Amino acid sequence: MKLLRKILFPIVPFYRGITWLRNYCYNNEFFSSKHYDFPVICVGNLSVGGTGKTPMIEYLIRLLQNDYLVGTLSRGYGRKTKGFIIADSQCSAKTIGDEPFQFYHKYSNIIVSVDADRQNGIKQLLALDRPPNVLLLDDAFQHRKVNAGLNILLTTYGDLYVHDITLPTGNLREPISGSKRANIIIVTKCPDDIGKSEQDLITNELNIETNQYIFFSSICYGETLISKSQTLNLTALNNKEFTLVTGIANPKPLVEFLSSKEFQFNHESFKDHHDFTSSEIEELDKKDFILTTEKDYVRLADKLVKAKLFYLPITTKIINHDVFNSLIKSFISKF
Repeated sequence: MKLLRKILFPIVPFYRGITWLRNYCYNNEFFSSKHYDFPVICVGNLSVGGTGKTPMIEYLIRLLQNDYLVGTLSRGYGRKTKGFIIADSQCSAKTIGDEPFQFYHKYSNIIVSVDADRQNGIKQLLALDRPPNVLLLDDAFQHRKVNAGLNILLTTYGDLYVHDITLPTGNLREPISGSKRANIIIVTKCPDDIGKSEQDLITNELNIETNQYIFFSSICYGETLISKSQTLNLTALNNKEFTLVTGIANPKPLVEFLSSKEFQFNHESFKDHHDFTSSEIEELDKKDFILTTEKDYVRLADKLVKAKLFYLPITTKIINHDVFNSLIKSFISKF
């Protein structure tokens, strides 16, 4: 794959030019973009994945769910259905996608929906008897037909977008200049001990505009392993060999965390949103103990019969979270 990406380097200027022209047309209103008179918050990135959008959406849900009826709208990547769907008791990862199903599984007092056409999805949500007061758009930074009132752009500490180039050789969906549309930029997956001087260096490197805010966040791993029927303390993995199964874009932080605990495990890595085949399920079911991510858990839990399957929950910790929370609530209060 790396060799193929290098071979395709001559295509990079064409891809970059097309995406730049598309943004130019939206920025100058040659293409129409719909505004809304209620708070719409977009969480996205410039790269193709692995920046922590799902934990960020969950952070916002926890922040807002007690004061507002929160709705989430995702594309529903990897689902076997089409069109607009609101999650209900009959849904699954196959019908709405693994990440929206994770939202639905964890938060009972929000509206979880999917639609590749975000304009149509918002139209359908607003037609409900009880429409959401706040809408969180998951991975919609490049969906320019919707003009979100607040854009949150994520970039990872170990792979800042300024160090990358556009597809097909790089991982950027659009040129770096697209970052200027963001109101808030969050550098995710930072070390817990990142200092002010390093934060300043990154801020300068990203060339943050005066009208933009920048925050830094880290991953907080839980101390409890969770399955359908029981919970275990993380220390249960001491002196125990287990299999780590990941189907996410960037499993490196999780692998490094588990390794830092000196756990003994075999890592089976699959592509992001991997649709496990019957033969793969059979092989996994032969394992005695499997640890996985929460996103993978919602796709595997109903398929494995014999193996003990647990997931390790994660949350996002934002440095200066009080300022960030205030910005979010101040934006919502304008409506």
